[in-house]
Amino acid sequence: MTPEQARKSRAYGYVFQAPALFPWRTIEKNVALPLEIMGYSDTERRERIARTMELVNLSGFERKYPWQLSGGMQQRASIARALAFDADLLLMDEPFGALDEIVRDHLNSELLKLFARTKKTIAFVTHSIPEAVYLSTKIVVMSPRPGRVTDIIESPLPPGERPLEIREAPEFLAVAHRVREGLRAGHSYEEHV
Repeated sequence: MTPEQARKSRAYGYVFQAPALFPWRTIEKNVALPLEIMGYSDTERRERIARTMELVNLSGFERKYPWQLSGGMQQRASIARALAFDADLLLMDEPFGALDEIVRDHLNSELLKLFARTKKTIAFVTHSIPEAVYLSTKIVVMSPRPGRVTDIIESPLPPGERPLEIREAPEFLAVAHRVREGLRAGHSYEEHV
């Protein structure tokens, strides 16, 4: 379908770089927002909120406000909001970029578990090579200005959940090296006159 058709049929959910939660709404009310806009019944909203809050490990935090949660928990609430209406595609624009490495590693592992449970297609944008290699089944390397594809890499890593230790495996390091080379090839560090 075209991007316009996808938007109109609500075929995708979007997770921003920052959680983009309304501070005056509780977490459950933030997650409910797209469901309210789409006209879901109160019963259906409650069921979907409970299901997605459990999916992102935030059960029990429904009545908290965003400022009462850590950055990682806020981002998980943002992911729950994007999943609440059961879109086929989840678009994620550097959702973990502002988080510290320990929280980022945890959320990377959680995202793989989420992927295994939902089987959603996830397009994940990141500037972190290890994150790209760890999360992906396919990596698309792009150049800056003008953005163009410089390489497409099918991951040789096992699909589904992966231990963080896989980042030390030779296969992982080989893919990371290829991504780095693709990025270098796409960057021009010399000035053109």
